[in-house]
Amino acid sequence: MATNFHWILRPQVREDDPNVSLFADHLPVLVRRLLLQRGYTAGDVCDRFLEPKLSHLSSPYLIREVDLAVERIFEAVDQDEVVCIYGDYDVDGVTSVALLRAILMAYDLEPQYFIPVRSREGYGLSHAGIKRCLEECTERPSLIITVDCGTSSLDEVKWLKEQGIDVIILDHHEAGPDGRPDAVAVVNPKIEDASEYTYLCSAGVVFKLAHALLIERRLPTSKFDLKNYLDLVAVATVADIVPLVQENRLLVRHGLSRLSSSAHMGLQILKDVAGISHHDTNLSAAHVGFRIGPRINAAGRMDSPLDALELLLTMDIGKAQQLALKLDTHNKKRQEEEESIRNEAVTMLQGEFDPEKDHVIVLGSRSWHPGVVGIVASQLMRRYHKPTFVIAFDETGVGKGSGRSIPGVSLVQAIHQCSNYLVSGGGHDMAAGLVIEEDKLSDFRDAFNAFVERTTSEEERSAILMVDMEVSFADLNLELLDGYEKLEPFGNSNPQPLFMSSQVYPSECPRCVGTNHLKLALRQGMSGRDAIYFNAAHLQLPEPPWDIAFTIDRNVYRGRTSLSITIQDIRAHQDIEQGSL
Repeated sequence: MATNFHWILRPQVREDDPNVSLFADHLPVLVRRLLLQRGYTAGDVCDRFLEPKLSHLSSPYLIREVDLAVERIFEAVDQDEVVCIYGDYDVDGVTSVALLRAILMAYDLEPQYFIPVRSREGYGLSHAGIKRCLEECTERPSLIITVDCGTSSLDEVKWLKEQGIDVIILDHHEAGPDGRPDAVAVVNPKIEDASEYTYLCSAGVVFKLAHALLIERRLPTSKFDLKNYLDLVAVATVADIVPLVQENRLLVRHGLSRLSSSAHMGLQILKDVAGISHHDTNLSAAHVGFRIGPRINAAGRMDSPLDALELLLTMDIGKAQQLALKLDTHNKKRQEEEESIRNEAVTMLQGEFDPEKDHVIVLGSRSWHPGVVGIVASQLMRRYHKPTFVIAFDETGVGKGSGRSIPGVSLVQAIHQCSNYLVSGGGHDMAAGLVIEEDKLSDFRDAFNAFVERTTSEEERSAILMVDMEVSFADLNLELLDGYEKLEPFGNSNPQPLFMSSQVYPSECPRCVGTNHLKLALRQGMSGRDAIYFNAAHLQLPEPPWDIAFTIDRNVYRGRTSLSITIQDIRAHQDIEQGSL
């Protein structure tokens, strides 16, 4: 077998189910079955899911302390105060700075901005970051607005207050154990008791604040049109892997439609550099997740976050082209670092990792780049299906690491439970960061392993592939795609449907393409299909006939549209187990 996944077919909705006929006739039967399988029935809720409208947006004042932030910002506007935006170096942080700067400038403020360098100041609102921020400000600010950071920075906010500098925090990270910072306003649904908006990323929080500012003091759209910034919010929301539900789904759907003809010169040029065809006007979350997001992220990972921010801010085509190419270069360097670290990590695991006893992966080295360890952690997590931390140690033995988890294992809880072995840590349940001393690595690995063993069952730790529906190659056509794409955007909490086809044969030998991918020519009965299997060149494929698990997408190449198949797993043909977990 190529992998160790256990396949389970979700309960199926039959084509002759009477509920199938209640949906609009223009939806393919397969799409109606998927909607019913996901709990949607014909009606208003389903209509809002399929056709989300901007008029469905709720009042931004439903988020706690938005009113305090609005009041303080307009005080700064009226008093012509010096304001500085303090962001983070990833996609969410950079886009949040760009959007917040734009809305403040529309109210005639000229905010300064600052983004820390990962290797020097680390993540978030740190003392080192604040020191350089204040040194580089042309005028000392009376108000600092943090985006995508600050919620757990109690000491730093207290120090700023003692210096006579107010702080507004716009964030979406979990609070630390000591509670809320003493800021003028902390606009963060994650620290509320029962907020409906915990799914928002920081750019989404900034969007809601901008909406509130416009409600309070309306501006003509000729001066500022918030809809023109939906593409930035969509890019951040997809890249930060937050749940694509409710208003996030709405913002991403409308943002992706605007991305195809973005008002931001930098995004337009970056699409070209990323190889997104001008013919492809139906941009998906995958375009952001695999083409645009990594290039913006690469700048921060390679310690040049301002390159990404300046790209989003510039309206000069020459500068945009220069910066987009620079981000592409950063991304190539990031890929080289990533491949080197991944190969070293796999070699280390071959010598010391027992998948039966070891429930986690924790690796570190002084030769690894701290900006890339999160990507490698994600790859190892998917390859071995283990919660993973990958750590880059500096010459003093202090390590900065990133973690990625499997469903059911909260990295935030793990960090709290293992805090005795850490300098610091925090983030989200599925993705988190930490700082650790080199001599504590083994103790942390043991404690993390014990935490996972104690809080999960063997079944919860096993690698399971949930297949949505069995289809035949004959079912897959362009007419299906037109209705299928109404289920987009796909991502966290709205996963792309996973199909399977049985008794599939290769019609020719698999070909290795790129650095590590397989190109497959397949047949099922009288129907043939081409498919791509990413990062699978190292796998030993079973003897045919095969069962294949795959996703489908629209592919546009040189103006020609086709349905593409992306393999997720291949196994020797067998009866599939149907049921739900």
